[in-house]
Amino acid sequence: MAQIDDLKVKTDDQLQTQLLDLKREAFNLRFQAATNQLEKPSRVKEVRRTIARIRTLQSERARKQTADAAAQG
Repeated sequence: MAQIDDLKVKTDDQLQTQLLDLKREAFNLRFQAATNQLEKPSRVKEVRRTIARIRTLQSERARKQTADAAAQG
């Protein structure tokens, strides 16, 4: 499980790549759950929370960039 400190040191591109991978994994986990082939049900929760952490971090960075741009100009 990715902790927020681990995510904060990543670049925006790395976060975007990880987000796409996690979305793909969440999609596959949903299908496994629907067909009763899910080995670790807790993984669904971990993936969802990590996706939320990444999205939160991305929005914080975007908000900070907007604020910095507004302060400069």
